[in-house]
Amino acid sequence: MPVKRLSFPDTISAPALVLGGGLAGLAVALDLAGRGHRVVVVERRRYPFHRVCGEYVSNEVLPYLRRLGADPVALAPAAIGQFRLSSPAGRLLASSLDLGGFGVSRYALDDFLYQRALAAGVEFEFATVADVAFDAAADQHRVALADGRQLTASLVLGTYGKRSALDRQLGRPFFGQRSPYLGVKHHLRLPGFARDVIELHNFRDGYAGISAIEEDKLCFCYLTTRANLKVGGGTIAALEAGVLARNPRLADILTHAERLYAQPEVINEISFAPKRPVEQHLLMVGDAAGLITPLCGNGMAMALHGAALAAPLASQFLRGELPRPALEATYARAWQGQFGTRLRVGRAVQSVFGGPVLSELVVSGLRHWPGAVRALMRRTHGQPFA
Repeated sequence: MPVKRLSFPDTISAPALVLGGGLAGLAVALDLAGRGHRVVVVERRRYPFHRVCGEYVSNEVLPYLRRLGADPVALAPAAIGQFRLSSPAGRLLASSLDLGGFGVSRYALDDFLYQRALAAGVEFEFATVADVAFDAAADQHRVALADGRQLTASLVLGTYGKRSALDRQLGRPFFGQRSPYLGVKHHLRLPGFARDVIELHNFRDGYAGISAIEEDKLCFCYLTTRANLKVGGGTIAALEAGVLARNPRLADILTHAERLYAQPEVINEISFAPKRPVEQHLLMVGDAAGLITPLCGNGMAMALHGAALAAPLASQFLRGELPRPALEATYARAWQGQFGTRLRVGRAVQSVFGGPVLSELVVSGLRHWPGAVRALMRRTHGQPFA
């Protein structure tokens, strides 16, 4: 289907503007379009493309995706129902997943949602956002694109992911604090890997997740620190050989897997610091509102759940049924009520797995306490929502 492009003069006007075309942005745009609203999405890159992401999605999102007309069964995702966790020394614990989930690449899923959004009448501008400001007198946002054009909208949703120059422009506190974390993602083939399992393997100051996605591929994604990268010799290959491979289970994966693209995807300065769900009258959705640690494996589901929270409130505002102060206060309360505990638990869990000695002790203890493992998972996951 051809891209539905906008042919505007220098100023573009739309009721709702979505800044960022990831899972949260595409879902909220689809949802608002289904409620009868004109929506414009601004995305920097053209689909399809890869993102650094674990690519496991909790089944809690399935009713919502089906309501949006975007059932991922069309992508033949992997069905995942088992979990395994290893300590840095390779000691293993296993558990079932209460809800289970599915594995699908962001390359496929984002493009799938993009095509659904186009069919629903959502408009796309492929451009970089240079600036965003709220005009109180006009009660609207003004957004400047890097190519010089201006956009105005009654409502703007920030769905641009983990980190953006917009965070600096908005004066968000977390952006001024250096973060030690970086994320790396590969797609692999590894004969014999169980396609119904997601595995999480700890190593010094980091952890790696591996799980099946569509076709016969695996997503292998890990979080570590710049310090580890330096110790590893400054390259990804040296980091993996010198740091990750000290865990024998990771050594086995790295030795026997076939890498499916020449260079991995890498993202720097990943921050897990608290954020606010409303910034200067922008509704923040997905990672822009708050980032759960990858250890918890629930970021993609949270992005979609955030869209499901934001869309009905945004629709009421656009129809004139909810004034802006009530919109922002209601959304902030709903967001904190839904995700505040998950994020706090996620940060606590990450601190436990930060060092080799503590990681070994925790994994050894949890191996004999499967009920505690499932209880911890429930605290970082939600129930099915529509």
